[in-house]
Amino acid sequence: MPPAGNKYSIIFENEDMLVVDKPSGLLSIPDRQQSEVSLKELLQKKFGDIIPVHRLDKDTSGIIVFARNADFHRYLSMLFEQHQVEKYYMGLVGGCPSELSGEIIAPIAEHPTRKGMMTIHRSGKPSHTGYLVQESNSSFSLILFRLHTGRTHQIRVHAKHIGHPIVCDPLYGDGKPVYLSAFKKGYKLGKYSEDKPIVSRLALHAARLVFDDHGTRREFEAPVPKEFRVLMKQLEG
Repeated sequence: MPPAGNKYSIIFENEDMLVVDKPSGLLSIPDRQQSEVSLKELLQKKFGDIIPVHRLDKDTSGIIVFARNADFHRYLSMLFEQHQVEKYYMGLVGGCPSELSGEIIAPIAEHPTRKGMMTIHRSGKPSHTGYLVQESNSSFSLILFRLHTGRTHQIRVHAKHIGHPIVCDPLYGDGKPVYLSAFKKGYKLGKYSEDKPIVSRLALHAARLVFDDHGTRREFEAPVPKEFRVLMKQLEG
């Protein structure tokens, strides 16, 4: 998948934090190889020193928070560790779960043979994801996920576990881009049109974050990516 570029948007800023809508294809923080620019480095050029509180997978878009001082970093890190931050994601999955809402409670561990992958295993760490189907059609569903724990690749692993992997997931799904021509009956291109994929990125987006900021309720939202909505609209009916 080609990188989405480095275009991020600031959702909120004050003396304690930066809340950012991260694009898909951009690292949250530098990797060990220092192979490409990260969101943290881009933000530092404009805002000076910042401290990561949590992270998103490179290909996951949406809300991420950076602290602007050590005190707030300690405070918000404590909220994350104590599961006092509400984390909601929007994801496109293949098909539609038989139950339109539910709780996925299945322990997650590192995959025994495939480096960088996680798997469901009885000896893994307790993991809990809630879900609610927002829209569905003959081929896909748009689902609101709530993370109650924060394991690596948790939503992606749990989505696979219930038989509905995240669209374009190269690790837990087929990783294939979505072309309308493959799903929409009678879909025809114009004479000079090219069959471009509607979704060609991991279809997972950190959409909403809620926490208590020393007595002030903070609730941040990042709009659902346009391509998610377009795909669901095109396959209506």
